[in-house]
Amino acid sequence: MNFKALLVGAVLLSQAAFAHSQGADSYPSKPVRFVVGFPPGGANDILARLVGAKLQDKFGQSFVIENKPGANAIIGTEFVAKSAPDGYTLLIGASGAMTFNPGLYDKLPYDPVKDFAPVTMIGSFPLVLTVTPSIGASSVKELIALAKAKPGSLNYGAGSTPFQLAAELFKMQTGTDMKHVPYKGSAATVNALLGGEVALTFVDSPPVVAQIKAGKLRGLAVTSPKRAAFMPEMPTVIEAGVPDFEVVLWTSLFAPAGTPVAIVRKLQGEIAKIVQLPEMRERMTAIGIDPIGSTPEELASQLQSDLARWTKVARTAGIKAN
Repeated sequence: MNFKALLVGAVLLSQAAFAHSQGADSYPSKPVRFVVGFPPGGANDILARLVGAKLQDKFGQSFVIENKPGANAIIGTEFVAKSAPDGYTLLIGASGAMTFNPGLYDKLPYDPVKDFAPVTMIGSFPLVLTVTPSIGASSVKELIALAKAKPGSLNYGAGSTPFQLAAELFKMQTGTDMKHVPYKGSAATVNALLGGEVALTFVDSPPVVAQIKAGKLRGLAVTSPKRAAFMPEMPTVIEAGVPDFEVVLWTSLFAPAGTPVAIVRKLQGEIAKIVQLPEMRERMTAIGIDPIGSTPEELASQLQSDLARWTKVARTAGIKAN
């Protein structure tokens, strides 16, 4: 055994570890970009701004929210996948882009597993089945009855692929026929609902809760297995008579693959603390988001599980986005 070679190797490893540690210790030393694949106003954008503001306070560096909407978040997701793995361009990754799109598109310009380093799941949330009061449906059963009485007469808005897939699953499980109208983001979908352009939508709660509480829109049910804390009086879709109907989405932070582990751990540790702050928990739960702060390993496991589930659902249902 060559003792000198071993000694040199040990020194080099020690130096590399030290440099790696120093890089993480000094991170961030310049502004960080949070890329959101949707327009402002939806759950992903709101969480990016809430968490970014707290990280900015902690590190004294700007965390800039950069909205890159389009193509069901493919544009923003691809942008981060091809960015330098240095911790300065990060993805506010929606479950739609990471776990729904692969089953809906024949080809994507990114791989949700190979091209990203999971950091942490920031929060999870159900969708809200919401209707315009003018259609006269006050419950899920009434909506189903109305849709069956007039097949094809109701249209639903969807601001992203998960919302469309939720509506299509609802149609399949209830034997109804409704037409899809695409919109660019949740805020645009809610505005369309308010304007009477569509009759209903499945949408994330942040842009719709205030409208429901004001009586401008009517929330019929949430898609989680349990009732949501932000509106405990609202039943689940399962309780309303549609068995096994469950759609829970999440917003997570991802870095480009190859980002130093020490930077990933640093970000995860800080965000896990941030989402458990009393004021953050209050703000998140008020708009229907459950704070999580998972480890990278837990997020990686959830990603794989959801990816398999939704790919199977999309293919079984024969739903394609392209």
